[in-house]
Amino acid sequence: MNVELFRKLVSTPGISGREERIRKVVREEVEPLVDEISVDPLGNLTAFRKGRGPRLMLAAHVDSIGFLVSHIDDDGFIRISPIGGFDARTLVMQRVLVQGRKDYVGLLAPASKPIHLLSEEDRKRPLKLEDLFIDLMLEPDEVKTNISVGDPVSMLREPLITDRSITAPYLDDRLGVYVLIESLRKARDTKVALSSVFSVQEEVGLRGAATSAFGAEPEMGIAIDVTIAGDLPGADKSQQVSALGKGVAIGLMDASAISDPRLVARFKELASASQIEHQMEILPQGGTDAGAIQMSRAGVPVITISIPVRYVHTVNETALISDVDATVELMGKFLETAHELELTW
Repeated sequence: MNVELFRKLVSTPGISGREERIRKVVREEVEPLVDEISVDPLGNLTAFRKGRGPRLMLAAHVDSIGFLVSHIDDDGFIRISPIGGFDARTLVMQRVLVQGRKDYVGLLAPASKPIHLLSEEDRKRPLKLEDLFIDLMLEPDEVKTNISVGDPVSMLREPLITDRSITAPYLDDRLGVYVLIESLRKARDTKVALSSVFSVQEEVGLRGAATSAFGAEPEMGIAIDVTIAGDLPGADKSQQVSALGKGVAIGLMDASAISDPRLVARFKELASASQIEHQMEILPQGGTDAGAIQMSRAGVPVITISIPVRYVHTVNETALISDVDATVELMGKFLETAHELELTW
């Protein structure tokens, strides 16, 4: 695994609609690997490789879930509005990065009494996102001078990297971004006309993939994302979606798209022939950029290729390096042979 690249991707903020910092990092990485780079009005970065074969679009979203500052009270405490889906239970006393006039580190806390003073009834009350506030540990005047309503807020935690696993906020979908970059590095002689899109605003409705697919006019599309690893205590094994350690997940269906059976067969064939560890995935809720690509113009055959991740949409999203490497390997094999595919009915 390219640890330096991974660390850079998961440590750079970029919530939906404010992807400028992470887009800059990605651009620096992919520019030497492609023929052309462009950024559309919505903010999608497309890295294009010329080719004679069919038009292929790959998509990995650079945006992450986060918050916007919605109110600053007289004491300098900040209220927030969520962008994307959060479980409020996982957010108490986490550190956040507030991008104001400069970057500020804050603490995310519930607006309630300390636990020692809570009544039994209060302890049973479920926590809601609107209960949370940010403490920047600054004087109120300093907060009001340097922070404005609308400033972006992202989760802040150092990635944990071992020989076996990686843990960080925003593996969703910086792991997909990582896989896409490393796949381009691995398969330098792709013969297809390849549009690699680092899309924006996926977490709020697959918006970037919709506009970029309209512009790219692909003949086939692949979303590279993470998926739910439900191999946990208390989980029903028949409903676990995927598991860590079983390799790359080849998507059959999710709530946004049904994968093209010819693409599914191709990926299975390549994985088996190259002895790449893989598993099949059905995700009953949630979707990926494939859903937007599929519906573009007159329709596009699509598939989602995913990395299994535990604890999705928390500050401790966790994956295995072996599963990430398997995903890069399979994507590289596909890119080397994608020109051979005939997807006409």
